[in-house]
Amino acid sequence: MVIPRSRSVSERSVLPVVSPTVNFPVMKSVFFSRFFILLPWVLIVIIMIDVDTKRTSRTPAVARAGRTQHQRTARPGAPAGVNRSFIYAITPTYTRPVQKAELTRLTNAFRQVPSFHWIVVEDSTTRTEMVARFLARSGVPYTHLNVFTPRRFKRTGMPRATEQRNAALAWLRQHRTRRDAGVVFFADDDNTYSLELFEEMRGTKAVSVWPVGFVGGRAYERPIVTGGKVVGWYTGWRPDRPFATDMAGFAVNLQVILGNPRAQFKRRGSQPGMQESDFLKQITNVSDLEPKASNCTRVLVWHTRTEKPHMGNEPKFRKDTVVIEV
Repeated sequence: MVIPRSRSVSERSVLPVVSPTVNFPVMKSVFFSRFFILLPWVLIVIIMIDVDTKRTSRTPAVARAGRTQHQRTARPGAPAGVNRSFIYAITPTYTRPVQKAELTRLTNAFRQVPSFHWIVVEDSTTRTEMVARFLARSGVPYTHLNVFTPRRFKRTGMPRATEQRNAALAWLRQHRTRRDAGVVFFADDDNTYSLELFEEMRGTKAVSVWPVGFVGGRAYERPIVTGGKVVGWYTGWRPDRPFATDMAGFAVNLQVILGNPRAQFKRRGSQPGMQESDFLKQITNVSDLEPKASNCTRVLVWHTRTEKPHMGNEPKFRKDTVVIEV
């Protein structure tokens, strides 16, 4: 038997080493095939991450916008969670060249007053389109009424706006109840109002009073106060009036209006400048008046009256091709 001879270490070392061959074209094709299979899924993941990132970045902006809107809605001086008595401002108005200018001045003040409702009453057989459009764009909560004053009551020397104020009082009695807290104020459209005035009157328990500028032939009229009580009147016109104040010089608690259903402004028997006294003596006494504005020592409302415009050059027939509302 022939026994195979084992190779020596030197012989084994000289044997050729066969290294595995790498097929690069095959590997490249496998790589690209897998790449194109995974590519759509990678793109889907990237898109989802991008969308989610955009949503996350937009959320704070929406929150900020919401707070901004709330700040615009919240009026100055109206802390959150505080229940305020509503102020019901009654404004008689009539058609004239300066009507829109007068109402614009009032709107700029009323828009800044919290818990406010504007009752505008036109001296007209219908509610005019101009006033209706104006109120709709004013940004002030409002009620638009109209009642026509008979021409026999428009003569010189007769009280004005009687029917309009009474129509507003009737509306309040029909649409408000004993559960409603509020203050009623007669805000004629030819006055200028400080925002402080509305905060002064808001706490009115029955009837409150304060000074008024540019009335009675003087720089101001005011109640004279001693010991927190009204004891007289500083006025230059008819000091014998029981309540020698202007229409813009007092406010009445809503419940006083509702509790005195017959109290109204008189047409018959009332004289010019006496409407305030004729109305107030139906609901209160001088000794019960509540002085406001630092015991009636500050003027917060002025009877300014817009100057009658000079339109002597206005043509009788329209020449402008554009119709402009003034």
